[in-house]
Amino acid sequence: MVRWFPQRYYSYMCSSGCETPRECLTGALRALASEDLKSSFGPAVMARTGALVTARNRLDAEVARTVREGELTQAAEHDGKATMASWLRGHHRLSKAEAGRLVRNGRTLERLPMLAAAASAGAVSAEVVSVLAPVVSEVNLARAEAQGVDMAAIDVLLTEVAVTASHADLRQAVGHYLARLDPDGTEPDPTEQRSLSFTTHTDGTVSFHGTLDAVGGEKFQAAVESIQQASRPAGDTRSRARRAGDALVQLCDNALASGALPILRGHKPQVLVTIDLEDLMDTSTGAGAARTGFGGIISAAKARWLACDGNVTRIVIGPEGQPLDFGQTKRLFPPHLRRAIEVRDRHCVFAGCDAPSYWCDVHHVIHWIDGGETCLDNGALLCERHHTKVHHGFRIERQPDGRWRTWRPDGTEILIGEPFLISA
Repeated sequence: MVRWFPQRYYSYMCSSGCETPRECLTGALRALASEDLKSSFGPAVMARTGALVTARNRLDAEVARTVREGELTQAAEHDGKATMASWLRGHHRLSKAEAGRLVRNGRTLERLPMLAAAASAGAVSAEVVSVLAPVVSEVNLARAEAQGVDMAAIDVLLTEVAVTASHADLRQAVGHYLARLDPDGTEPDPTEQRSLSFTTHTDGTVSFHGTLDAVGGEKFQAAVESIQQASRPAGDTRSRARRAGDALVQLCDNALASGALPILRGHKPQVLVTIDLEDLMDTSTGAGAARTGFGGIISAAKARWLACDGNVTRIVIGPEGQPLDFGQTKRLFPPHLRRAIEVRDRHCVFAGCDAPSYWCDVHHVIHWIDGGETCLDNGALLCERHHTKVHHGFRIERQPDGRWRTWRPDGTEILIGEPFLISA
């Protein structure tokens, strides 16, 4: 017998004079938002967080139950919408993925009553319900019926795992059940299990969401992990998530620099940035001054950083925005000069970094916008992370003896392996 949540129901009367549960909920949320958290100590904060997570789980379950009722009664037609998913997208600005998840969760809770009870008690989250959704898809319910599977027993077993085990263990349990349900099924086409979508935000940042099959996911993780583990300089305080993000960008840099990618729109793929000449020459940050090829908005500072080592095409824009003149693409550091700099520097020259040359840009020590020459003496290898640092206040300088030195924005030098004396 499963005993992780109470099987009792209570009639509730709010003492604040609310006439409906929704009014009580609104009042409670307003009261919570007005509480002062600054004076709370650790245990109180943790207790409050736990209570809110449980309350959120219960509220998510109620939303899913209501959405399911709307689906069954075609309630969306009242507002001229064909489905609850489209109503959620249009009236509450939910993403397509989130609206679909709510609809699936409503169906799942209807078909798995023990899971519904656990969700209603706040013992499982909406994410957990989503993990169990494939169990009650039409195809898998038909397979279970054909094999005489007791779905009530499956409901109890999987709900117990959901309440007592880790999220990873739950996914494994669901995967094991589905595999046993169709042991002789045809091997799915991995390409049918892959998807990737991008969203560009107003500040130029890009969010992406995707799904990969097991083998594709393994390849992806192996490639990112290899760069993560190879680029861990001393004193690196980045979180694992940040390091993974940097590694993914480094993979793209490597692929773009290799020249082996397929031709895109008649040209080799490249990063495209459009910016007015005045903004490019201005030394200020210049927020929102440049636009990328895929529609992102970036600052003039980022545009100058991208222009430090790359292809620059001159396009003169007229007063009404019409292109007047097209110049030839100019490679700032030609291949033979880059090779010479690679031989000389061998790796990123920023103090304490040994990122290999093929991860690095060639940085103009004195920017070409400021009159710096494209020559051996004015070039330096910098990995993406430290190239960004140098364009945000850090400084590198090559000494007459060939050593590179690095200074922080406050003028102090970054010293690695400083010598120390042992007193007698």
